[in-house]
Amino acid sequence: MGLMVRADLGLEPWSVLNQGISRHTGLTIGTVTIVSGALILLLWIPLRQRPGLGTVSNVVILGLVMDATMAVTPEPASLGARIPLLAFAVVLNGAATGLYISARFGPGPRDGLMTGLHQRTGRPVRLVRTCIEVTVLAVGYLLGGSLGVGTVVYALAIGPLAQFFLRSFAIKDLTGEPSPVVARGGTSSERAILPE
Repeated sequence: MGLMVRADLGLEPWSVLNQGISRHTGLTIGTVTIVSGALILLLWIPLRQRPGLGTVSNVVILGLVMDATMAVTPEPASLGARIPLLAFAVVLNGAATGLYISARFGPGPRDGLMTGLHQRTGRPVRLVRTCIEVTVLAVGYLLGGSLGVGTVVYALAIGPLAQFFLRSFAIKDLTGEPSPVVARGGTSSERAILPE
């Protein structure tokens, strides 16, 4: 996420929101990411979601690493350097998603909000996720967050990348089958990440 900020070609929806809030509060975007993650966890209470070690780690580490990345990564001046930086950032985010979900220590606050709303409303995961992302993107844009081609690239690429890396990093159980978090439904282990 820090690399996407440095690429300056548009951010993923939650970072658009966090950047917009950062611009109005004077806090770093990493600090806003930590605070917003903690506040999102409060929304888990009525949804009856349970945080795990991965959930808490996601809240704290994400913002700290984001600020640290921005502190050590200079802003590239040329478009020829910003485009590969954006591409690398999106692929790295997909890999990170696959790694932390496959570890099965609990979803991040945003993913838990999605699955909690899915379970409580019965609406499809993709609809719930899309509604959440569009809402935070709109609010973030109104607050001055960066919207651009990177936002579109992220939106189109993160789903396939996450699915690829979830399968790549899936921890097999004692029977040799991938985690049910990664493959659900039917007899094929090559199905969707989450049920609808």
